[in-house]
Amino acid sequence: MKLACWMTMLSLGLGAVTTATAADGDPKLITQAASAAPASISAKATIMDGGKILRKGSNGWTCMPHTMPGDNAPMCNDAVWSKLMAAVASKADFHTDTIGISYMLQGDIGAGLSNSSPYHPDPKNADDYTETGPHLMIAVPKGLLKGITDDPSNGGPWVMWKDTPYAHIMVPVSSAD
Repeated sequence: MKLACWMTMLSLGLGAVTTATAADGDPKLITQAASAAPASISAKATIMDGGKILRKGSNGWTCMPHTMPGDNAPMCNDAVWSKLMAAVASKADFHTDTIGISYMLQGDIGAGLSNSSPYHPDPKNADDYTETGPHLMIAVPKGLLKGITDDPSNGGPWVMWKDTPYAHIMVPVSSAD
């Protein structure tokens, strides 16, 4: 069930979009979404929730107040990372020749996933279930992942979803500052 909610959220965040003026946007949701990234990014980012634009941005970044309905795991994505999320949501192939970045400076506690697959039917009961505090995620060309561990308990960066087209580097950070 959690996977279905997560996939729905991704597709709503990246699929059909309705527009609303900034005055129509929920200030609490805008603040929560903006907390995902440094203010230098989130201040000019588009803020979306469930396919609805709460605030139009100007810097190419998109922030969302949660990754699943009801969680407090906001994320802020550049264009490459948004394409990766759209590919995951539609189970499409993904590859990149450039770097993509996503911030989750509030962490993903409560919204964790299987470290090996975005499609695990019961991720909280997966042998490799992982929740992460504040972190950023980096999508890179596959060849650049060689030599990076896929062990989230190693105390540093690791590769999540290693054997999928959605493999990316998870980089723990100490705080949202």
